Amino acid sequence: MDKAACFYLGKVVSKYSFKGEVLAKLDTDEPESYENMESVFVSLGNNLVPFFIDKCRLHKSNLLRIDFEEVKTENDADRIMGSELYLPLSFLPELSGNKFYFHEVIGFTVMDSVHGNIGTIKSINDSTSQALFEIEKEGNEILIPINDEIITKLDRENNTIFITTPEGLVELYLE
Repeated sequence: MDKAACFYLGKVVSKYSFKGEVLAKLDTDEPESYENMESVFVSLGNNLVPFFIDKCRLHKSNLLRIDFEEVKTENDADRIMGSELYLPLSFLPELSGNKFYFHEVIGFTVMDSVHGNIGTIKSINDSTSQALFEIEKEGNEILIPINDEIITKLDRENNTIFITTPEGLVELYLE
């Protein structure tokens, strides 16, 4: 399985028992959606390796307690400690309205209410405290915060996001 065809679910953060159970910190707003998984891809080296699950359940808010078929000792658990967990993109629930997954809007055109077409989303920068659209327009990079006040409409059919930016923000990049 290729990482590009998957989404990041979380990371194995600690051992739970001497029988190989582990705790994974999930990167999701709805951890309960992943309580009944049958398998998950574990990133080992440069590969995504499928691991089958005997049992998994929520453990304190966004931690998932996982009992893998292949991990039955503390040494087995040590081998996957710190590993990232992935699932195929097809497992993501369908979003509607103005809600979207970051990966799905790459390549969308951005239409500002004042400036019109301000470019195409090349990537999302979520390493900052505020996630940002990285938009390219004629060789210029424009950074726009991703929040509900700015995004007015998401048109999946035409691959377009409509926004209303704060006064002066777009001008900073186009002058």
